[in-house]
This record gives sequence, structure tokens and C-alpha cells, in this order.
Amino acid sequence: MKRIRVHAFGGPEVLVLEDAENPRPGPQEVLIRVKAAGVNPYETYGRAGAYGARNPTLPYTPGSDAAGTVEALGEGVRDLAVGDRVFAMGTLTGSYAELALCERLRVQKLPNHVNFAQGAALFVPYATAYRALFQLARIAPAETLLVHGASGGVGLAALQFARAAGLTVIGTAGTDKGLELIAQQGAHYAVNHHGPDYQAKIVELTQGRGADAILEVLANVNLGHDLRMLASGGRVVVVGSRGDATITPRDLMSRDASIMAMTLWNVPVEGLRRIGYAIRAGLEKSFLNPVVGLELPLAAAAEAHRRIASPGALGKIVLIP
Repeated sequence: MKRIRVHAFGGPEVLVLEDAENPRPGPQEVLIRVKAAGVNPYETYGRAGAYGARNPTLPYTPGSDAAGTVEALGEGVRDLAVGDRVFAMGTLTGSYAELALCERLRVQKLPNHVNFAQGAALFVPYATAYRALFQLARIAPAETLLVHGASGGVGLAALQFARAAGLTVIGTAGTDKGLELIAQQGAHYAVNHHGPDYQAKIVELTQGRGADAILEVLANVNLGHDLRMLASGGRVVVVGSRGDATITPRDLMSRDASIMAMTLWNVPVEGLRRIGYAIRAGLEKSFLNPVVGLELPLAAAAEAHRRIASPGALGKIVLIP
């Protein structure tokens, strides 16, 4: 099989295409013929060696999101069949490859109306959004949610979940195309976060009370401002940051507000399996609709990493083996 391999930390150029032997599934494992692999920002940090103690062990194949068909089953797996359409919520061998080995608990069936590229856009964005909104922020119908970077993978997932749950959604984006996309996807209000006084505009849209919950994808830039856009009892959930943030604690104190943060890697496998069922239900009911912004061949993994690190993301980038 073909796979992308990283032998040394560095820039996108360290992603190289190699030949490798086909993996074989062990007990309670599933081998997937990858039809599409999702690309996530965290994979660029790992490739660069920016995770410190959590850096991947070299050499390795990146990727956790994949969709495809069951190629082979390990001993004890009886509820799947060879040829089943599936999506993966994490892999053992990396998803930037023609074949990926997964634990059974991390594999979900993919509804027939969802294509493989969309299936590869599910795990990290939708699991992150679900955990942040429902398990941490505990959003409720009639509340107002502010989603920063709503035109990206996590942002769009959050928007779709929140609309289905009965919230009023304010989404931000930095380009006209991004604003158009989030409006099409159901945001009640779309705000350009490069515009003058955009924070004041968001507060105005809430009739001055602020947002009940904020999904924060770039805390080092936005967190201090977020606290001044919260309603009383408001919650910020940080799902992404590229540096340090400065806040004024009194902005929290005066609102009885809170800041929470998360990473998917802290969620137990059983918890991810439960989230997977919630995602699959949303797909089956068609209120979840992954948006794929760009498809590239597997050999163009370096280009995918360059693009995902650039501002103005529209949906998910996927690799096609």
C-alpha cells in the first residue's frame, strides 16, 4: 500500500509518500480501505514537533479521520462485514494511507447518502463540537451561541448541532465566501471578525445581554474579548489556541461566567464511541451535513498542510488515496 510517512519533525516537506506492507487486523480490530482521509490543524502541529511531550513517535503516519470500506476483520468482530461503508474515529496506523487499522470501538457505519469525502470530515470536527457544546457548555434550547471561525470544520459542525438543538447561532468568518457559507448553513447572524468593532456588533445582536456560550477556536487572539461578550452565567469552551492569552478576571467575576477547555485525546474510547452514535444519528436524520472545501490526492499531503495553516478555511480538506 501507499502511505504518507514522517521521519523527522519539520515543515510540510517532511510528509513523504512511501510504499509499505499491508497491515493485518488483530483481535477486535478493523482494517479499512481508505477512500478519503481528513486533514486537521492538530496534525500540522504534530508534524512540526510542536506538542512537546505529546509529539508523535518518529517515524509515523499522520491522520485520525478516515472513511472507506471494511477490508478485513480481526477475531471477535461480528457486527461488521467486509465491504461495509464506515468512518473512523481515530486509527492505530494513521489515516494518510490506502489502508488504516482501527480499534473496533472507533469504527462507525457510514450512511449510504453520505459520501466518503464527507465521512472523512466527521471525527475531529464533529466530535470536538459535540463534546464542547453538549458535554462541557451544556447548551440548551433558546440560548445564544457564538461560534468563532464558523466557516471551518469545527465551526460548521458546531453550527449544525446548535441549530438542531434550538439555539440562536452567531457565526464569525473573515471572508465574504466564509460569511456566505455560514449563512447557507443556518447561522442566524454572520459577522466578519475583521470588521471594526465586531465585538460590539455581536453584543448588539444579543440585545445587549451577550452570548450564553462561545466556542473558541483561537483563544490566544479572542479569549480576552470573549469574556466581554458573555451573558450572565455564560461559558467559553476553548478548543484551539496558538499561543498565550491575556484575560481580565473581573470580566468573568462580574458575569458569574466560566472558561472551559478540551482536547479529544482526553476522552476515553467508550466516550468517543457514544459521541460517534450521536454523529451517526445526526447524519441519518440529515441535520448534520459535512462540508468538504477541498479534495487533494494523497501525494499532495504537504500542500494540504500548507493550506490548512492559512486563514480563510472553508469546510474540510481531505486527501484521496
